[in-house]
Amino acid sequence: MAKLLINGGYKKRLGASGERKACKYLKRQGYKISERNYKNPFGEVDIIASKDGVTAFIEVKTRNTDDFGTPSEAVGKDRMRRYILAAEHYFAGRTIDCTVRFDVIEIFRGELNHIENAFEA
Repeated sequence: MAKLLINGGYKKRLGASGERKACKYLKRQGYKISERNYKNPFGEVDIIASKDGVTAFIEVKTRNTDDFGTPSEAVGKDRMRRYILAAEHYFAGRTIDCTVRFDVIEIFRGELNHIENAFEA
């Protein structure tokens, strides 16, 4: 039982570390971070950021090993569907004038890879 708590804490720290690294990267690239850990009825969006009229809903996946595949491979159809529903929820009742994009930032063994348009609505 104690091992699960330790590993669970490790995963949370690893994920939080990856999200911090992703935000720093996005800011250096000129993005404005609108939301972090945006909770909605469909789950949670790691980062919502905008740049040049594009609002990106970004899933951050951090891994140190490829025991279960690369980080981006962990973003399955269910996660994609939730992000699309979350975007609809985020913009509900608002008049928007932007392009919406769904990105994945994978951090694998410390290296960051920003995959723009990782999936479409």
